[in-house]
Amino acid sequence: MTWRSPLALVRDALRGRRAREKGLRSLVSNLPYENQEKSKQPNRYFPGNAIKTTKYTPLLFIPMNLYEQFHRLANIYFVGLACLNFVPVVNAFQPEVALIPICVIFALTALKDAWEDFRRYQSDRKLNNTPCLIYSRKKKDFIERCWKDVRVGDFVKVVCNEIVPADLLLLHTSDINAVCHIETANLDGETNLKQRRVVPGLCIADPEFEPESFSSTVVCEKPNNNLNHFKCYVAKPDTEKVGAGIESLLLRGCTVRNTDHAIGFVVYAGHETKSMLNSGRSRYKRSKLERKLNMDVIFCVILLFTMCLIGAVGHSLWLQLLPGVPPYLVPDSTGHLDSPSLSGFYMFFTMIILLQVLIPISLYVSIELVKVCQIFFITNDIDLYDEDTNSRVQCKALNITEDLGQIEHIFSDKTGTLTENKMVFRRCSIMGTEYPHKENAIRLAVLDEPESEEDVIFNQQPQPPQTGWSLDAEDMSPEEKQHRHGSQRKGKVSGNAQSDVAFSSPLETEVIPDTKLLQQISTTDSSSRHREPYLDFFLALAICNTVVVSMATAQRQRAMRCSRNIQTNNPLASLSNLVKKACSLRHIFTRTKRNRTTSEESVIEEDQFNPAIKMEGTKDKNGLETCSLHAPSQCDQPAVTLDNLCYEAESPDEAALVHAAKAYGFTLLARTPNSVTVRLPSGEDLVFEVLDTLAFDSNRKRMSVLVRHPITKEYVLYTKGADYAIMELLGTPYAENLSGKLKKIAAYTQYHLDCYAKEGLRTLCFAKKVVNDEEYEHWSVDRQRALAAIDNREELVMKTAVQLETKLSLLGATGIEDRLQESVPDTIVALREAGIKVWVLTGDKPETAVNIGYACRLLGEEDLVINMSCKNKLTCTTILDCTLEEVRRYSKDPRNVDTTQDISLVIDGQTLTMVLSPDLQDRFLDLSKRCRSVLCCRVTPLQKSGVVKVVQEKLNVMTLAVGDGANDVNMIQAADIGIGISGQEGMQAVMASDFAISRFRHLKKLLLVHGHWCYTRLANMIIYFFYKNVAYVNLLFWYQFFCGFSGTAMIDYWLMIFFNLLFTSVPPIMFGIMDKDISEEILLGVPELYRTGQGAGEYNFSTFWVSILDAFYQSLVCFFIPYLAYQDSDIDIFTFGTPLNTISLFTILLHLSIEIKSWTVVHWLVMVGSVALYFIVTLIYSATCITCNPPSNPYWILQSQMVDPMFYLICIITTVVALLPRYIFHVLRNSITPSPIMQARHLDRLDSSSRAQWIKEWRSFRGGGQVKRSRLSTTPSPTLESPTNTFTVSNIIEDDFTLNATTDNNQTPVHT
Repeated sequence: MTWRSPLALVRDALRGRRAREKGLRSLVSNLPYENQEKSKQPNRYFPGNAIKTTKYTPLLFIPMNLYEQFHRLANIYFVGLACLNFVPVVNAFQPEVALIPICVIFALTALKDAWEDFRRYQSDRKLNNTPCLIYSRKKKDFIERCWKDVRVGDFVKVVCNEIVPADLLLLHTSDINAVCHIETANLDGETNLKQRRVVPGLCIADPEFEPESFSSTVVCEKPNNNLNHFKCYVAKPDTEKVGAGIESLLLRGCTVRNTDHAIGFVVYAGHETKSMLNSGRSRYKRSKLERKLNMDVIFCVILLFTMCLIGAVGHSLWLQLLPGVPPYLVPDSTGHLDSPSLSGFYMFFTMIILLQVLIPISLYVSIELVKVCQIFFITNDIDLYDEDTNSRVQCKALNITEDLGQIEHIFSDKTGTLTENKMVFRRCSIMGTEYPHKENAIRLAVLDEPESEEDVIFNQQPQPPQTGWSLDAEDMSPEEKQHRHGSQRKGKVSGNAQSDVAFSSPLETEVIPDTKLLQQISTTDSSSRHREPYLDFFLALAICNTVVVSMATAQRQRAMRCSRNIQTNNPLASLSNLVKKACSLRHIFTRTKRNRTTSEESVIEEDQFNPAIKMEGTKDKNGLETCSLHAPSQCDQPAVTLDNLCYEAESPDEAALVHAAKAYGFTLLARTPNSVTVRLPSGEDLVFEVLDTLAFDSNRKRMSVLVRHPITKEYVLYTKGADYAIMELLGTPYAENLSGKLKKIAAYTQYHLDCYAKEGLRTLCFAKKVVNDEEYEHWSVDRQRALAAIDNREELVMKTAVQLETKLSLLGATGIEDRLQESVPDTIVALREAGIKVWVLTGDKPETAVNIGYACRLLGEEDLVINMSCKNKLTCTTILDCTLEEVRRYSKDPRNVDTTQDISLVIDGQTLTMVLSPDLQDRFLDLSKRCRSVLCCRVTPLQKSGVVKVVQEKLNVMTLAVGDGANDVNMIQAADIGIGISGQEGMQAVMASDFAISRFRHLKKLLLVHGHWCYTRLANMIIYFFYKNVAYVNLLFWYQFFCGFSGTAMIDYWLMIFFNLLFTSVPPIMFGIMDKDISEEILLGVPELYRTGQGAGEYNFSTFWVSILDAFYQSLVCFFIPYLAYQDSDIDIFTFGTPLNTISLFTILLHLSIEIKSWTVVHWLVMVGSVALYFIVTLIYSATCITCNPPSNPYWILQSQMVDPMFYLICIITTVVALLPRYIFHVLRNSITPSPIMQARHLDRLDSSSRAQWIKEWRSFRGGGQVKRSRLSTTPSPTLESPTNTFTVSNIIEDDFTLNATTDNNQTPVHT
């Protein structure tokens, strides 16, 4: 290696720093510089791919770990006192002995940190040594190297089922369509496949791709942690620039699926990859109890300084009052004695050393140990385990478990949090005509069984025709229905829960077509223009999405699975045909079931979809005609049917719409970056050339796909999005600029959308636009320029999208149902009874949100619902003041003193922005405090986090946020406690959360039971720790009044150390781990008990100082009763101190026994063991340690005491007198004014039947009877098919403000 001067090394370091900090990076291939020294490498300034997540190195572990531990002020305090004890003029004990407690604490913490860091080291080493394929110019092939050898500028080959080692710009794949399928579960938890495509126009899909031929320069942005955005362009030698984005980037940690191999150019490596930049630590959250603890520690420090000041002043006065110089005051070598004032100054520090235990050194370690055990109990609770997903609660924040018992506000997302996030296609409106899908509604009604959310009718074995499943449920007898439901439940296939494909359950994929719509499609002449809107509508459903199509014979193969041939028994759906029998409407929906074998084949090529589909009719024994849709079999290839298709969608809405289109015969067969293949009901395959995809974003609230029609060769833009986003593109929301039939269609469609929303359905609008050649050419140039841009790329891309999405033609709308999760209403009712205000923040329309609010019991039938919707701030201010004044007047009315009006608030996103402005913020929060629930509609992710922060800061309340998607991450991180639900939208919310659950109903037990237990246990343990230390230290303080404040201790220092480290350390820890004030049944049955932890809770100013005063009283009794008993006797100092030590032990442990609410065998063993350990250790120490702590001599002290009856008499009397006031206080309080907790404990002592009866009567009295599982209305509304005459455009409310105050769900709102 060539020697380089230090100046050259510094110069290279500065250049590297500048290169890494530049906004743009220019990267070239490393191949021309292979085997050259590092100083000649063009990409040498960028880090390698080796990662290091360890905090320490073997050489620097001790100093770095000590530095970390000194971040705790308590450690600095105790180390300072230990060092102070080495100063001769102020030391109180043997200096070496004073170091023992703090050294034990440091050693235990260092061992824990070393073990954690060693595990990180093992993980790093395993990852860095993972093999991968890197191209070598010398070998002319890809050779196997380790991940740590990958560098920026290398060419890396990733084969199927391998993990991507670095961030790669995709240059080549084995797929003929130049795409690579990846799974991002390691990054965001999403298991659905995503497509990445080769940089367009750069490399041809050639099996003989040669990396050495790559001579372009890759210019990319500075590394950042945004997983969804990447800005880059490739500059060819001819100066042409080709833009690339996230769709061409393979991120480190992703897994290649269904693609033989892919080759990429390394743009980011190691710690600069997006996955590593996202692995940083989340913000540290301190619990409310910890903040209160720190304040009380400060109070204890003040108390300590006060006691030390008294000792210093007392020592100075005592010296001044001496008539002469006593013989025990030894002068220094010069014969000089310090003055009384200087001696008092020195004594101040001596007293600090003597009384240092007043600050509990072991409290912090005990708290961490208790919290770890509490988390163990939470994670192993069988009631918080979800069998369907095989997941249990995850605790990621070890330091805020007690905050679960103090929550006052809950902020919840709706979709996927309160609902299943399983989208079911329910209704649609096409060209102003509504199709209610009554048959599908009946199917969903049958499926809606509490025992099985997804019923098993799709998974039954084939039945004889006479027992086929009939949609005419009304014609069945009750016995037949019961038999039917029982057989359906028995036939459930457990494998569905473990499906690798998201949004693919039978509930979501099976759709029964509407009879009227099916006839409309099948009977209309194919050349008729009347049929064109229907075709376009279903083509929009099938095309306008990002669904990835794969085959059932090419399911992704996991690397860890050994079996390659697995028999599956999944249900296969075929297109249904609804016909008449005689004069009655009896519809038969026949499904065929086949056995499939998953093979090792790759994705079937596009030409395998060519066989036309034939409609064949058959008749069963009853003469009922059924239709099936299948492809003719071929001898030279596997049978390809529509049932072999597997759709992998990024959102459940897209999956539901594609399956709905498939039910009508419009089947999405294949999708590549450049084409989409759709099979029509006639069996004809249409291959649409995809010109561009305008992706969905939260600003536009829509997505579009621009295609070239294969028949007309027209440029067609299909757009879907939120109703208001699409309607605005037609003109005004109600199409006032349109005329004639188009205006009528827009008005009818808007009416249908409003009705869908009132039923709680999620709505989407679909539109179309034919783009002429000239417009497309002009737009295409602007689009390519925007895609190749680096600066302001997002703004330019959005501008081009908005430029094209204008003057759309409305096709129709859809209504999709998202069902409530099980027990959501019961959970919300319980949380509200527990005194928790529940806010639901959703992006849905107000009508949809309100309907779901009633269904989940967020809004009650008896509630006064205030609906705020403003369009300007002046009106908003006026109405907010009026509403607030009315609510205040109601609460001040003497007639309403003993009544509580249940008020709920519904507010939209635009109004929310206004009321959160600084001038209206306080008034809005005042109104929200008087509401027991708030429903925010049309809110953005940024608004969600803003609401949480405002409520948290202004109202000073404990907040909890719960969500399941990436749009909830900001809200989850802003709240005091963030809870992620591991649903179907990936794991972003879970990864950002403090706790993770699988169902919303788990929140009930997590808060009401575990939260209450964690808080009460930890609060009582902390109070007891302060009491214990103050009571023990005060014995030394009282003794100073009789020894001239000389800092002398009447207890051997070793025994003082053992007292806190051994004799009294385990009982309070077990108290904090296992104490249970109320049983689980009572806490769940009486949610109001949760209120005891809210606000100040049990650990407050009064309870802390009452315990401190009680400690002072008990220390006085424990000191002066033995003092009076031994007064005028000739006992030595340790003979006097030993009874004090023993009495203090009995008093402290019996004090704890009074506080323990539920005794277990562990409590008894710990209590008895502590007493036994005290006597065993003290007896051994007294017998063997003669000069352990010179000049003191504790030899045979306890042995002499134990043969003296006086010792036992003093211990008994003193302990009884010390604990008598506390015992009497508990008796009187629990007898005269029992607290709710005490009343619940009395209830706990009843037998189970009496207890259940009492809870039932109490809930009946409260009006909160057993909450039944609710679901949204499924009854089709006949009025949707033909709007009434009273509906006109002028009927639409156009006021600046709408205030709806309703006290009944069915009552007509009053507009003001």
